[in-house]
Amino acid sequence: MQNSITLAPGLQISRIVTGLWQIADMEKEGNILDPKRTAEYMDPYVAAGFTSFDMADHYGSSEIIAGSFKKGHPLDKKIQLFTKWVPKPGKIGREDVKKAVHLALTRMQVDAIDLMQFHAWHYPDPSWLDGLFYLQELAEEGLIRHIGVTNFDAAHLRIALASGIPIVSNQICHSLIDQRAHGSMTEVCKEYGVKILAFGTLAGGFLTEKWLGRKEPSEKDLTSWSEMKYKRFLDAAGGWEPFQHLLQTVNRIAGEHQVSMANVATRCILQNPEVAAVIIGARLGKSEHIKDNLRMLQIELRPEDLAAIKQAQELLMPIPGDCGDEYRKPPFLTASGDLSDHLQEIPKTFEALRTRRDKEKVFSGTPWEDFAGYCRAVKVGNHIHVSGTTATHGSRMIGGKDPGAQAHFVIDKIEAAIESLGGTLADVVRTRIFVNHINDWEAVARAHGARFAGINPANTLVEAKLVGAGYLVEIEAEAIIQ
Repeated sequence: MQNSITLAPGLQISRIVTGLWQIADMEKEGNILDPKRTAEYMDPYVAAGFTSFDMADHYGSSEIIAGSFKKGHPLDKKIQLFTKWVPKPGKIGREDVKKAVHLALTRMQVDAIDLMQFHAWHYPDPSWLDGLFYLQELAEEGLIRHIGVTNFDAAHLRIALASGIPIVSNQICHSLIDQRAHGSMTEVCKEYGVKILAFGTLAGGFLTEKWLGRKEPSEKDLTSWSEMKYKRFLDAAGGWEPFQHLLQTVNRIAGEHQVSMANVATRCILQNPEVAAVIIGARLGKSEHIKDNLRMLQIELRPEDLAAIKQAQELLMPIPGDCGDEYRKPPFLTASGDLSDHLQEIPKTFEALRTRRDKEKVFSGTPWEDFAGYCRAVKVGNHIHVSGTTATHGSRMIGGKDPGAQAHFVIDKIEAAIESLGGTLADVVRTRIFVNHINDWEAVARAHGARFAGINPANTLVEAKLVGAGYLVEIEAEAIIQ
């Protein structure tokens, strides 16, 4: 296997990207690392051909360290620095995006960011789209070379791509334990030409010899944020016994190839043709696995190896939800088991206006509402009525010519209206769907089915000519708050 791959025109990256998230773990006691001295530990990675490094605005001083390293190698054009912007939930303005990008540029001491990856916490608030549109503007200005996303689910990756945002990658959790990337995410990536950057491939070190044959650890035995996080993944996948069976299978295959278990576990993920690269964390100056990572690129797993691993995986339970849901929906598969180490609160998308004691309404700000004299949703008592809703955000039409993308965005708006009035999507008891072209019914119905799985409201879907050029679907809803 080659050590590099073309992620996008002009962006050749390592098949193994060195992740610097453990910088935050190394600095969590307030011991800030010296950037120049720590940057020296990046030299062996580049010498071995691992020229791509992944950071984030919240990975301690990782951007500063990597920037110091790149500044010390001004003639080496192969070094790529990827970072992430993870804004708090709520409204995102153009100046917010400019400030975040310029901060990253300053910290990394570069004129343009090779790959800026965006994370969104709360999809019902369309501000996440504003953030991406503003990043696109800065890319057109030359401050960002390529745009990626991180922890996006398939539906919202589809919305962004169908709306014309030039996303090249989605960084998501993907391992022998977490196989969510093989579902609808793969379909979207194939359709739009997006590649996966896979992290968590070793599940915080659990998919290594360290845990083979060991008894299940207690919470006090877990020594890092990664171990605390991925132990929750193991619990969600069915627990310690089926996990140990998987480890035994991986260990046997590793022995036959005379490589490490980490090699086998990582190589399996690179077998997914939608995966451009795997991201393997490094504790700079503490522990390095460069030679072991090079061996991984040299092995070729046999069909019988992959079949044995797949058989062992059948004893595991699927990780719930879609990619990235661990940061948005219960069960929260984070180090803390909730979002307390990430967020304080998620603000309501729309302001609820009380017009009498038992009546409230919300407006979403589309031109149609003012023109036709209606609100997005009205609550009377414990009943919420949501108007016919199209894929409109301000003056933009979202979702392009993709009916599934438009439908998902419409359901987001419906969810935001209901949440702003004190309910949830689970309170919906009736939906009505109008498609402009009957041939789009299946894509729209699949979107509805994905979002209302387990809720199962009464539903009607009909063909109807919609107002406004380009709109493919309109949905109205009714909810009763219990």
